Amino acid sequence: MELRDYIRVLRKGWIFIVALTLVGVAIGAVYSILQTPKYQSTSKVFVSLSAAGSVSDLTQGGNFAQNQVKSYADVVTTPVVLQPVIATLGLNESVESLASRVSASSPLDTVIVQITVTDTDARQSAEIANAIASSFGNTVTNLVPETAEGTAPVKITLLQQATIPASPSSPNVPLNIALGGIIGLALGVGVAILREALDTRIRNERDVELITEAPIIGGIAYDPRTPQNPLVVKDDPRSPRSESFRTLRTNLQFLNIGDTARSFVISSSVPGEGKSTSSANLAIVVALSGQRTIYVDADLRKPKVAEYLGLEGGAGLTDVLVGRAQPNDVIQRWGDTNLYVLPAGKIPPNPSELLGSATMTQLIRTLEANFDVVIFDAPPLLPVTDAAVLAKSTTGVLLMVAAGRVHKGQVKGAVQAIQNVGARLAGVVLTMLPTKGPDSYGYGRYGYGYGYGYGDTGDEKLNKKQKSLVK
Repeated sequence: MELRDYIRVLRKGWIFIVALTLVGVAIGAVYSILQTPKYQSTSKVFVSLSAAGSVSDLTQGGNFAQNQVKSYADVVTTPVVLQPVIATLGLNESVESLASRVSASSPLDTVIVQITVTDTDARQSAEIANAIASSFGNTVTNLVPETAEGTAPVKITLLQQATIPASPSSPNVPLNIALGGIIGLALGVGVAILREALDTRIRNERDVELITEAPIIGGIAYDPRTPQNPLVVKDDPRSPRSESFRTLRTNLQFLNIGDTARSFVISSSVPGEGKSTSSANLAIVVALSGQRTIYVDADLRKPKVAEYLGLEGGAGLTDVLVGRAQPNDVIQRWGDTNLYVLPAGKIPPNPSELLGSATMTQLIRTLEANFDVVIFDAPPLLPVTDAAVLAKSTTGVLLMVAAGRVHKGQVKGAVQAIQNVGARLAGVVLTMLPTKGPDSYGYGRYGYGYGYGYGDTGDEKLNKKQKSLVK
């Protein structure tokens, strides 16, 4: 994954990230509230040799004290020091319990022992720390043998008395909240990345590029009004979605197909990817560019072309293939345009056989000879073989891929179905692209338009001339 992919993942999963971060902060706050406040008090004692002498003796004595003070720090938590403290203060706990709340340390290269006591009572923590310092001095004096003169060689001096702490040492509320937030943030990012890794749907052009080397020649923005307004290039020619079909038309004209014939099968992997509405709008804009275009409804299972264009669909392709009619008898011109339409006709019991017949191949050659562009609206590739069979005799397939709906495995299967029959995948068109969010491509990625006004374009003329036709 590239940096932009991680940014896109974070943008898509921001809800999980924010939610888990807030949960972590809440847990840290609740944990802090439920914890009993604890206070720490520290007393310090100074360890020295009581004997006086020359400078050399003092130096040796200081080095001796530094070496011994490490052992003295371990003595602080022993019963011989803590038992007198329990008795003096009347504490209702064992030596082991008190020792668990006492720590002793000695800073490096010093003869100072720091005694720290943790307790739920601030005053009692200071009293225990001072009592331990006193008991520690007595214990060390008794443990070290007296000199020949009858004096103690080691002297323990109280350097700092423990004071009553003003605030608890734990819980550390800011730290707990910060740690909770960091952990929640990490979990949120992890969930977002895992969700992206487990997502098998096609989301963007990168997902398509990992499946096929066929060029992505266009992208159609998602419009929830499409079922009620399928012919957007007629009804709303200035919309960004209409401009996306013009861009697709331009890219199709410059597509290097290596053949003078220009007949395309428009299909998809599964139903519901917008192939019929896309093919209808594409046929219209191609015809508006001045090219003689014929739009053939080759979906002999669920034909939609006649309905979309407001034409009579009782007779059509099926009648031509079974010999009941000639092409010129059923081909209809759509208004005062260069667009001609061959509806599907009646639904036959054997669509695949008809589309793969020699008669169909001959019809394709006839249409290619008489029209500049031939567009076939065919069924999806995975449920049935109609589109793959038809594609063998055409220039190539334009595969419609619905972003966010079709799975990667389904697109792979569709591409494989095209390759299995020796047909060519001429290009891929991403449909239903989101216009907002991290997976959106913005207006301009595929030329959706930037709000610039158009003059009285062919699309607007079409809009004026065809209103009565499609009503």
